[in-house]
Amino acid sequence: MDEKTRDDLLKLFQSKLNEAMRFYLETCSRCGICTEACHAYQSMGQVRYISAYRHEIVRRIYKKYFKGQGKALPAWGESKELTEMALEELSAAAYSCTGCRRCMVYCPHGIDTQMLMSIAKLLLVGAGTEPEILSMLADTSIEKGKSLELYKEGFLTGIKNLEAQVVEKWKVEAGRTPIPVDVEGADLLYVALAGAHSIVPAAAVFNAAGENWTLSFFEAVNFGAFVGDPTRTKLILERIINEAKRLKVKEVCICECGTAFRVMKQQSGKQPFKVSSITEVQARYLWEGRIRVEKDKFPGPVTYHDPCQLARNAGVIDEPRYILNQLTSRFVDMTDDVRYNWCCGGGGGLVALGEDTLDFRMKSVTVKVDQVKKTGAKILATACENCHTQLSDLNAHYQMGVDVKFLSSLVADALIH
Repeated sequence: MDEKTRDDLLKLFQSKLNEAMRFYLETCSRCGICTEACHAYQSMGQVRYISAYRHEIVRRIYKKYFKGQGKALPAWGESKELTEMALEELSAAAYSCTGCRRCMVYCPHGIDTQMLMSIAKLLLVGAGTEPEILSMLADTSIEKGKSLELYKEGFLTGIKNLEAQVVEKWKVEAGRTPIPVDVEGADLLYVALAGAHSIVPAAAVFNAAGENWTLSFFEAVNFGAFVGDPTRTKLILERIINEAKRLKVKEVCICECGTAFRVMKQQSGKQPFKVSSITEVQARYLWEGRIRVEKDKFPGPVTYHDPCQLARNAGVIDEPRYILNQLTSRFVDMTDDVRYNWCCGGGGGLVALGEDTLDFRMKSVTVKVDQVKKTGAKILATACENCHTQLSDLNAHYQMGVDVKFLSSLVADALIH
């Protein structure tokens, strides 16, 4: 690695060194409590998947270039040079971590592994060695924000083609559009994922609730966050913020995508609108009596997987359980304490990397498979696209014998007219 490249990467490292990050880098007491917190270590037993091991790769580079002891006495200070080999180690650490933060719950100091891995990912971006597919998807999202007029006509045609499916689930009043788009003054802006599975059930529930809503032109997922590039994360986020402001909506509702919700909720700053997940909105409709659902329409016990970004990292815990208890009298929880629930193993961009990570994704979460099987459930519900994909892959690979469902789809299918 040439000197200029290293200097540029160290500037990126330094840009991350706020007070919280310095605390995480300087506080680990090597107590070992986090050892069994990671699903990958618990499932595979390899030291490189221990949270503190991942931290140490970043921490030693920090000691080498940002601590006096590391600069003066590298060997004694346990420091590490930033080299091509170090970048390979950072990549292995960052892209075997789903950012679930289960280790953070165990750590007596509250060290945030996801934050430390954000340094690793930023250095990979700076060196141009991040996963190409994640960068490409992030750039595509940004380009769509810049050139909306090029995509608009095709988008509107696609939405028009979905309207019959929405009406099939819930007939709208004469003169009303089943999927309203670009409605100024709407109370709620729904930000979906690409595909009927994210739009049709949600639209049916909004219409059943009599919501004054409109659909966003943009997809919710933020690939800038997956690849760990703050600049691209912000650009992708701003598309939705600007649209919400232009339409003067009161609430932005994010679809079943844990990372998209957490980024919008926690990184958008103070805005003139409320940010909610679709799970929170649907629980509210049920609580207020705006929608009714048929109980026990679905056979057999039902369990729920908490998306880490939605539950442990954003606090949406009670709402899905309230919804499920309206849908079934046979809800079986996976865990006594959601804070300690196992990750599905697909977050942090791993699912988006597809076949490249499939073998690791299957081997690294046998603890999750065991957890699902112990419930005896026939339906496994979740409220995140990545989780749904990963759990479906696990279901096929390990023959768990469950039907993996989106929570919002269950609500839509159980609506009472």
